[in-house]
Amino acid sequence: MSKKKLFIKTYGCQMNAYDSERMAEVLAPLGYGVAAEAADADMVILNTCHIREKAAEKVFSELGRLRPLQKQKSESGGRMMLAVAGCVAQAEGEEIVRRAPFVDIVLGPQTYHRLPEMVAQASRAAGVALVETDFPVEDKFDRLPESRTASGSTAFLSIQEGCDRFCTFCVVPYTRGAEFSRPVAGLIDEARHLVAGGVREITLLGQNVNAYHGEGPDGATWSLARLIHRLAEIDGLDRIRYTTSHPRDMTDDLIDAHGTVDKLMPYLPLPVQSGSDTILAAMNRHYTAESYCRIVDRLREARPDLALSSDFIVGFPGETDQDFAATLRLVTSVTYAQAFSFKFSARPGTPAAVLDAQLPEPVKSERLAMLQELLGVQQTAFAETCVGRTLPVLFERPGRYAGQLVGRSPYLQPVHAEADPALIGRIVPVRITECHPNSLAGVLPSSPVGDALMKECA
Repeated sequence: MSKKKLFIKTYGCQMNAYDSERMAEVLAPLGYGVAAEAADADMVILNTCHIREKAAEKVFSELGRLRPLQKQKSESGGRMMLAVAGCVAQAEGEEIVRRAPFVDIVLGPQTYHRLPEMVAQASRAAGVALVETDFPVEDKFDRLPESRTASGSTAFLSIQEGCDRFCTFCVVPYTRGAEFSRPVAGLIDEARHLVAGGVREITLLGQNVNAYHGEGPDGATWSLARLIHRLAEIDGLDRIRYTTSHPRDMTDDLIDAHGTVDKLMPYLPLPVQSGSDTILAAMNRHYTAESYCRIVDRLREARPDLALSSDFIVGFPGETDQDFAATLRLVTSVTYAQAFSFKFSARPGTPAAVLDAQLPEPVKSERLAMLQELLGVQQTAFAETCVGRTLPVLFERPGRYAGQLVGRSPYLQPVHAEADPALIGRIVPVRITECHPNSLAGVLPSSPVGDALMKECA
C-alpha cells in the first residue's frame, strides 16, 4: 500500500491528545504515516476542544489557513482531505459544513473508531461532507486496535469518558456524553502492552476520572482506587497519575490510596473553580469551600508530601467582590504548586451562558490578573522548596542543549540536567540546584551514595 501522510493538530486537554494517538492508529492500516506539517499531508485532522474562549472561531481560522494548501494539492493532481474532530465538531457540526464546505469529514469524539470507513466514503465522494456526531450505541473502545505502540516513557490511558455532573459552565456532558467507564480487564491489558513497549509512567484520563466505576474481572464494580492498586502490581510500571478529578468524587478509598500506593505520584489536580459557596452553587459543583478544604486536609494527612494543582474560573455571572475575595482566601489557605485560571467565557448551550449579571471584560481581566499573581507567587515558592532536594526524575527526551536531558519530577515539573542519553526512559536521582519560572535544573550525584541511588532508582 502506498504511504500517505497524516497530520493531526490537537487542541485542549490530555484526552484529546490520547484521542489523536488513537486516530493515527486506526488510520495506519489505510497506509497513513505521520507528516511533520500540514503542507506535506494527504489528510489533516483538527482535533478540537470547546472549553476555551472562541474555540469555534479558532477552528474556522485554522481551516481558512488550510484551504489554500488543499487547493494547491488539488492543482498538482493530488488531494488533501480535511477532517474536523473533537468537541467543536460535536457541537458545531452543521455550522462547520455550512461555513467551510471544503471540509470532507466532521466527527465527534465518540465516533473516531469509524474513521477508516469514513475516509473510504469520502475518497469516493469528493465534495460531499460526511458528518458523524451521533452518540453511537457501540463502545468505541471495543472497535479500536487492541494494542498501542508506545512512543516514549510516558503514556496516557483513557479509562473514563463523559460526565454526569452538568456544571453550568461546561459543555462536556453535551459533547462527550454520559459517563462511561471502561472495563478493568481491557485497561490492564493496554497498560501491560504500554509497559512492554518501554512506558514507565501512565496517566489515567477521564473527564471525571475519579468517578470511574468499571466492571472488574470478578464481576464487581471497581473504583478508581481499586484500579490504581491493581495497576501498581504491574512490573515495570513505576509511576501512576490521574486527571481530571472532581472534589465531589474524592472517595475514602482514593484518599487512602494516596498514602498506601507508592507508585501513585504525590501531585494531584483537584479543580475547585471558586472559593465562594454562592458561586459554587451557581456552578452546580455540589460542594462548599469548607468541604473542599476538608478533602485537602485529609489528602495531605494521607500523603504529607502531596502537591496540589487546581483550576479557577473568575468572573462567573453574578460574582461579586466578596465572592472573588473568598477565592483569594481559599488559595491563600490551601496553597498550590500549579494552577490554571481563566476568565469566564460563555459556552453556547450551557446554562451559565444565559445567566443574568454577566460581568464586564475589564472586571474579569482585573480579577484574573490578581489571582494569577497570587498563584504565581505560590508556584515559585513551591519550586524553591525543591532546590537542594534530590528528586527521582524520569528522563523523557534530549534537552535544548547538547548533553542535556529533560525529564519530570514526581510533581510533574520539567527538570533539566546534563546526563547520558542512555538514561532516557529511566528514573534517576537528580539534585535540584535551580528553579526557573517553569522548570527546575539539577545535577546527577556523582558520589558513591549517588551512584547507589541511581542503581536503586533505575
